[in-house]
Amino acid sequence: MISRLPTSCSFPDRHAIWRGAYVALSINIDDVTDDDDADALDEGNSTDLAADDDPKPVAVLAKRKIRWRHVVAYDVLPGMVVLLAAAAGSMNWLNWSQGQQDVARTESVRAARDGAVAMLSYRPDTVQNDLDAAKHRLTGAFRDSYSSLVDDVVAMKAIQKLITSVATVPAAASVSASENHAVDLVFVNQTVTVGNDPPSNTNSSVRVTLDKVDGRWLISGFEPI
Repeated sequence: MISRLPTSCSFPDRHAIWRGAYVALSINIDDVTDDDDADALDEGNSTDLAADDDPKPVAVLAKRKIRWRHVVAYDVLPGMVVLLAAAAGSMNWLNWSQGQQDVARTESVRAARDGAVAMLSYRPDTVQNDLDAAKHRLTGAFRDSYSSLVDDVVAMKAIQKLITSVATVPAAASVSASENHAVDLVFVNQTVTVGNDPPSNTNSSVRVTLDKVDGRWLISGFEPI
């Protein structure tokens, strides 16, 4: 006998059951997702903050920048300024030194040329004055020896034998020159006439040493070579 179920007894609405299960599931999934995301976010933020908050790399970089700026500002630039100033001073000194040397060469060669002519040129009637004038172009021990020679020998013979000597310098060149000392090479042609005899010519090369005394180049050595 098959009995029927009472009509008053009914099963729950299946749609309502599915709706409840969906809501419960959704709530659980959201909870898990929010928690995991929050944890992950917190972990990532904490990592980033830890990386950002670590002052060591930034401090080292800043310190390196400051150190290089200090080196450039207080070491490199002043050193470069000193080097440039030293180079400029050296160039100025070299230019001045070269200019002074050129002047010394020119003046000493002129003094050597004029001195050689004065020392070797005289006439019998003016020999003493001629040779005395030549003495003023000399200095030191060489002046003393030249004075003794011309006073004791040359002047006397020139007057007695009517000797005339004429010297010329066709060429002269500087060997070395500094501020107060110079050496020159002088080529001398000397023509000597004794009384009525025909003149005789002598060509010679002379190494002339000069010293600058009281602003004047004076001959301190006269050596035929």
